Amino acid sequence: MNSRDEEKRYEGLSPFELKDKQIEMAGSNPERTMLNAGRGNPNWVATTPRYAFFLLGKFALAEAHRVLSRPGIAGAPESKCMGGRLLDFCRIHSEALGAQFLADSYKYATENLGLDGDSFTGEMIDGILGDHYPTPDRMLINCEKIVQSYLDNTMCDSQPPAGTMDLFAVEGGTAAMTYIFNTLKENFLINPGDKIAIGTPIFTPYLDIPTLNDYELLVVDIKMDEKSNWQYPDSEIDKLSDPSVKAFFIVNPSNPPSTSVAPESLDKIAKLVQTTRKDLIILTDDVYGTFVNGFKSLAAIAPQNTILVYSFSKYFGATGWRLGVIGIYKDNIMDKLIAALPQDKRGGMHKRYESISPDPDSIRLIDRLVADSRAVALNHTAGLSTPQQVMMALFSFQELLDSDSHLYKKETQDLVRERYEALYKSLGVEAPELPCYAMYYTTIDISQLAEKRFGKDFSKWLKSTYEPIDFVWNLADKKGVVLMDGGGFAAPQMSVRVSLANLLKDDYVKIGKAISELLAEYQDTWRKSGK
Repeated sequence: MNSRDEEKRYEGLSPFELKDKQIEMAGSNPERTMLNAGRGNPNWVATTPRYAFFLLGKFALAEAHRVLSRPGIAGAPESKCMGGRLLDFCRIHSEALGAQFLADSYKYATENLGLDGDSFTGEMIDGILGDHYPTPDRMLINCEKIVQSYLDNTMCDSQPPAGTMDLFAVEGGTAAMTYIFNTLKENFLINPGDKIAIGTPIFTPYLDIPTLNDYELLVVDIKMDEKSNWQYPDSEIDKLSDPSVKAFFIVNPSNPPSTSVAPESLDKIAKLVQTTRKDLIILTDDVYGTFVNGFKSLAAIAPQNTILVYSFSKYFGATGWRLGVIGIYKDNIMDKLIAALPQDKRGGMHKRYESISPDPDSIRLIDRLVADSRAVALNHTAGLSTPQQVMMALFSFQELLDSDSHLYKKETQDLVRERYEALYKSLGVEAPELPCYAMYYTTIDISQLAEKRFGKDFSKWLKSTYEPIDFVWNLADKKGVVLMDGGGFAAPQMSVRVSLANLLKDDYVKIGKAISELLAEYQDTWRKSGK
């Protein structure tokens, strides 16, 4: 089998599956170092909340031994007067990393959020020990209030809309997507043959899931314009005016372009759902929002229509923790759409949820998500593990306590910016300065780079002569560099997605040189062919 035939076999795969083949090729030469800037797993970790987490565990065990202490066994702690004991513990261990953070978190929880000190501390201690089922199963009461405040701060630019966003703590953004798609289907908010709009380019599962036999949805592309700083033209947003489009799915900031929706586009969408499309369901995945200053989620401008997905994984270097939330405002269009369904469909849903409520018709969408996550029958064992929820709360405090200086945010932004600038300097191309730019990824259009460097004729020849994945294929095979195929994200064909999160600055210099070297090799082949 020749190389082109083999490439064709892999072209239909998701970029995440193609990546495995690229890693195999890139690692086949033991004399070179493989550089993998494919998946966006950050190579940093937020340290202060982790120090606090492990120190809190020490306090939790001391509290457990107050109740019962036998060889290898301690009791379930009691929360009475526990807040004061936590502060005493922090003073006694003031030299320990994380102690001041714990004391400051307690102060913020009680003074800024109005939480009862003993209730807050008791929940954190019981949670970190993990000795009870999550109660409530949707999310622990105090943890929910802490994360709600974090989302108000980071997803709404500290200007949240009126009302309360209810949260469901889940096992990262992946679980959130799975639960949402399933519950929308089970509650007839999306049905086979329905049209859904997807903002492209986008994280590939949003392209793949809707067309599966499980859903059989028709996809309408809402396309970003590469020439307009990867923003949505008005003509694309206007597609959402079509009443047959039931939902709009978006990653914001985008993946892979890494740009957030411009304020003028947010305003246009907000006006749309306030007037002609009051019934439009919006699903927004905002995991990269914390990398953009002044970020505003669609949940902030269209709260009644929006389901928010947020994951702590990227910002805090916590992909292995699997920490995410689904957020839905109490006053939302989805609950109203369910209530307005025909009797035959409501009857089926009544039967589905009747084992968990004496009034199943009144169960809100956020609670249907919880039940469906455990096949309804296991609703009583639903919920994210309590130690994970404690870690989520501590990550939230990292930002809440840093809301004036934003030191942590500046550090993470500086990290990715340094790598971004090093990559483009090595490429010999001016680094694009885009508004609303998260800079977590960058998309390099190889055909545009080819035209800029060697002319239009060469660029046309490159695209017509080779398969769209040929560049990333050869980059792995010949240079030992693994990048994602941009075309798999519905970005331009023969573009590449570079993660700026998971390698060191000097590695991006090498990646830039490798891209330039490979492009020059294609140009040499073209020149010798006499085309």
